[in-house]
Amino acid sequence: MTDQVIADVKRRMDGALDAFKKELGGLRTGRASTALLEPVVVEAYGNRMPLSQVGTIGVPEPRMITVSVWDRSLVKATEKAIRDSGLGLNPQTEGQTIRVPIPDLSQERRAELAKVAHKYAEQARVAVRNVRRDGMDALKKAEKKGDISQDELKVWSDKVQGVTDQHIKLVDEALAHKEKEIMQV
Repeated sequence: MTDQVIADVKRRMDGALDAFKKELGGLRTGRASTALLEPVVVEAYGNRMPLSQVGTIGVPEPRMITVSVWDRSLVKATEKAIRDSGLGLNPQTEGQTIRVPIPDLSQERRAELAKVAHKYAEQARVAVRNVRRDGMDALKKAEKKGDISQDELKVWSDKVQGVTDQHIKLVDEALAHKEKEIMQV
């Protein structure tokens, strides 16, 4: 049973790490990329939907992203979502197509991107810690039921903490690598 808890904790922490790396992939420093707009969510039909579900994202030029919105009534909401995404982008609407020019990276813009990367890293750390908390709760419940002893609880808790520390370290390494990439002129 405790092996299942550790396996579940590892699987969920790996998922948090993968999500973090995917978010970092959206922070492009040189060329425009469709991944840049993946974290953007649009208020559509009373729900929050990923941008990829309301339009087609394309990269016609190295410094330009286009979004062809399928439903004309969502153009304004899509433009607002891109503008408010915290990515420092200024979309321009032409009919049902939204053009998003990617600005040259000034030192100020690089610092902004680094802050966004730090925000993503903190979210990933919080997700990893939440998984740790869930794993510890499961171990404590097993100890209360009598499935494991107090000594086993200590051993398994240390294993959960070790997995947590390993994943936090991986988040920090990915952040350091991305920050170096962002700050490189």
